Amino acid sequence: MISVDTNVLVRYVTADDPVQSRRAADLLGGADGVYVPPTVLLEMEWVLRAVYGLERSAVLTAFRQVLGLPSVHIDRPALIALTLERYERGFDFADALHLAGAGNATPLYTFDKRFARVAAREGVAAL
Repeated sequence: MISVDTNVLVRYVTADDPVQSRRAADLLGGADGVYVPPTVLLEMEWVLRAVYGLERSAVLTAFRQVLGLPSVHIDRPALIALTLERYERGFDFADALHLAGAGNATPLYTFDKRFARVAAREGVAAL
């Protein structure tokens, strides 16, 4: 199994560089399997949103496109699924990942008032 960096996933979903996009597609379609760390997903969301200016719905489509590939493997798929569900409902992606990773360790203490407000709407105690 190989692992990939964020730029491989971004080239795959944006197809903005023909040579690198083709190489990314070849890597992600490989029979060996591709490991994608959670940190790569975190950075992918940031790049697609902040650098490429994609809307949340387009970022979610990109995640589904990558994570739906049979060759792609991630740690704790349920955690990533929960992160994406919360992101779809308005959480910041990083906050959703932090909260999903915290599991049953509550309350979550934060100085981010927006994060606390969004978490409270989900029934998660964030102070």
